[in-house]
Amino acid sequence: MKHITTRQFSVLVDCGKIYQFMLDIYERDWRNGVPAPFFEYAFSSFAYWMDITYSYKNCIWEDDGKIVAFCFYESPMTDIYFSLKPGYEELASEMIAYADAHMSVGGEIQLILFGGQDALMNAAKQAGYCQKSEGWDMQFDFDDVLDYSLPEGFHFVSSDEYDMNKINKCCWKGFDHEQNEGLWNHQYEQNNYLLEVAPHATMDLAVIIADEKGEYVCYAGMWWTPENKLAYMEPLCTIPEYRHRGLASAALSELYRKTKALGATHMTGGFNDFYKAIGYKPAEKWTYWRKQ
Repeated sequence: MKHITTRQFSVLVDCGKIYQFMLDIYERDWRNGVPAPFFEYAFSSFAYWMDITYSYKNCIWEDDGKIVAFCFYESPMTDIYFSLKPGYEELASEMIAYADAHMSVGGEIQLILFGGQDALMNAAKQAGYCQKSEGWDMQFDFDDVLDYSLPEGFHFVSSDEYDMNKINKCCWKGFDHEQNEGLWNHQYEQNNYLLEVAPHATMDLAVIIADEKGEYVCYAGMWWTPENKLAYMEPLCTIPEYRHRGLASAALSELYRKTKALGATHMTGGFNDFYKAIGYKPAEKWTYWRKQ
């Protein structure tokens, strides 16, 4: 017999428990919810990306003290995600009702549901939500080979030579912050120190490409997740003046070589056609739901 209880998420108590829960229910198509690094990366990046002020609104369902379901926001705060252990589909309606009643923070919420989350989709329909759009995120299957060469004039930076200030600067430029927020001036540099101490971050596996002057021009992060044989790639950026030279392809090829040697079977990517062009294939169907 199930003994279901609910409680609010606590940052100091529950981050590790949620990580383990997401490891336990992981499927490659995300039918049970996002992989564990998705949530930890968002929390460790809160300095410039995710506002955790309202994380107490995130809700946990437990069966005899073991987590079986989790409802949480990411960024923007109106995007709501659901992780649900197989065998507990009867909680779907309660989860959607909770999100509908309690997760709004300054705007209409949007439910993010993945292909295979049928119980949650049905519950969303019954609660008056309808699907507004969808898209396919991509993965690289390691049964295939990813082997793009590093262009001449560039080199990989050894993990024992990583310069956190240069990584910050590369990411600031690589995500086009300079266009709207000005030149790099050590903004949000505390974020990378958080990433260094995030419990499951694998900074030593990140790939950094530098030019002949030693300036970092491309960065590809890695959250190696051996329990799921998952190479969770996040983030990936190239500074504007060095784009379209094959640097990102070379960086992902190097991540492929590093993580395949460790036992990885697949690596995450994104929605961009760039991934498709180098051999990634559609893997997770994202659907977006709003009230009619």
